[in-house]
Amino acid sequence: MDPYLLRKLNAERAARRAVIHLTDLGDGRDRVIREGDPVAGPLGEAIARAFRSGRSGLVEVEDRKFFLNVHLPPARIVAIGAVHISQALARMAGVAGFDITIIDPRTAFATEERFAGLDLAADWPEDVLKARPLDAYTALVAVTHDPKIDDFPLSQALTTGCFYVGALGSRKTHAKRVERLTALGHGAAEIARISAPIGLDIGAASPAEIAVAILADIVAHLRRRPLLGAGP
Repeated sequence: MDPYLLRKLNAERAARRAVIHLTDLGDGRDRVIREGDPVAGPLGEAIARAFRSGRSGLVEVEDRKFFLNVHLPPARIVAIGAVHISQALARMAGVAGFDITIIDPRTAFATEERFAGLDLAADWPEDVLKARPLDAYTALVAVTHDPKIDDFPLSQALTTGCFYVGALGSRKTHAKRVERLTALGHGAAEIARISAPIGLDIGAASPAEIAVAILADIVAHLRRRPLLGAGP
């Protein structure tokens, strides 16, 4: 690979931006394509599919062969609230290939005993997210039921374009949440991105079942998300 392209590729990966290293197998020419870069026609469609699936491979377009080497940032989950749902979600997330961080300033809940071996931050989300900001490859799950804890990360998730934003609570609870987020300057279309009540509607009752519903919803949003710079 050309040294300039290699530096560009590494810089994009370090910044947690999705890129594809495209090589024309006919003439050997290659380039780095960022998610959102305009590529027209059937090749652009193939590139869009590769960004959504995360799979590298050979594609043939108009009698030309290209190899698409896909580099996606590892998708991660940030769970606000060290509750029973988060305990179950953390176990499942690892199996599904997601890194997960648990954030909760309530030290009675955020203990090593309850979240052994996990990335746990017993601090306010405002402080944690300054050093570890959300991004387009983050799923934000708010499950504390406490606006003082949940509202800031929910607002940040909408602002930064997290691919999934979910919040626990009834429709009545969410209606009040909508009022608070509106007061923070978020529009109706932004707020409508929040999955609330959280997770797919599978009739979940227990914390573990709710965690299954949340994880399934996260996977669906990741694989069906609109690409950066594209419409829904």
